[in-house]
Amino acid sequence: MDLVTSVVLEWLEQHLWPLTRVSAMIGSMALFSGTLVNARIKIFLSLAIILAISPALPEVSTGVEMTSVGGFLVTAQQVVIGVALGLVSLLFLQIFVLGGQVIAMQIGLGFASMVDPTNGQQVPVIAQFFLMLASLVFLAFDGHLLMIHMIMASFEAVPVGMTGLDADAFMAIAEYGAVMFSAALAAMLSGVIAILLINLGFGVMTRAAPQLNIFAIGFPITMVSGLVVLWLTMGGFIFHFENQWQRAIDVMCTVIGSQCS
Repeated sequence: MDLVTSVVLEWLEQHLWPLTRVSAMIGSMALFSGTLVNARIKIFLSLAIILAISPALPEVSTGVEMTSVGGFLVTAQQVVIGVALGLVSLLFLQIFVLGGQVIAMQIGLGFASMVDPTNGQQVPVIAQFFLMLASLVFLAFDGHLLMIHMIMASFEAVPVGMTGLDADAFMAIAEYGAVMFSAALAAMLSGVIAILLINLGFGVMTRAAPQLNIFAIGFPITMVSGLVVLWLTMGGFIFHFENQWQRAIDVMCTVIGSQCS
C-alpha cells in the first residue's frame, strides 16, 4: 500500500505542479483571462497542454511532500510564475486598448462605448476595435504558441521547487506596466497630432469669423476627420504591434531569467 501511495504521489508531483503553472498562465494571459472563454475550456486546455509538453519537461524533484507546508509553498510559486507570464501578455494587449481610448477621446467618440469581454468594463468602441484587431494579429503571429514555448522554457529556467521569481522579475513587470502608457501614446501619436491640428484650425476660424457656428459643424467634421485619420494610420499598426510584441517577449524572458533567441 505504501508503494502504491508513493507511486501515485510521485506521478502527481510530475504533473500536478506543472499543471498549476500552466493553468495560472492560461487563466491570466491575453484572450483567455476574461469571461469570454469558459472556465471549463480553460481547464481542458490546460490539461491538453500539460499532457502534450509533459514528456519534454525536466523531472520534478522538490524533496517535499505535496500535502505539507512546503508543498503548499511550491504550489504558490507555480501560480506566481504562471500569472507573471500571463500578465505580461495581458498588458501587451492593453496597450492597444489604451491607445484606442486616447484616439476616441480626441475625435469625440469617447461616449460611444461597449462592454469589454476581457474585463467586463465599459470601453470606447474604437478601443474595442483595436482590441479585436490586436487579438487577431496576436493569433496570426502565433502568439499563443509562443506563450506555450515560454511556459516550457520557464520549467528549464525556474524548475519546480521552493525557489521562484526574483526581485528583478517583478521589477520588469512593473516597468513594463509603466511603459504601457507611453507605448499606447506612441502608437496613436500621429492621429492625435492630426486631430490637434484640425482643432487648431477650428480655433483660427472662430477667431477670424466669430459669426460662424463652429460648435454646430466642428463636432461632425472632427469625427469624420478623425475616422479618416484613423484609417490612414492603420498602415503602421503591424509595425507597432511587432515592436511591442518583441518588447513583451523580452520582458517574459527577463521574468523567467532566460535568454531570448
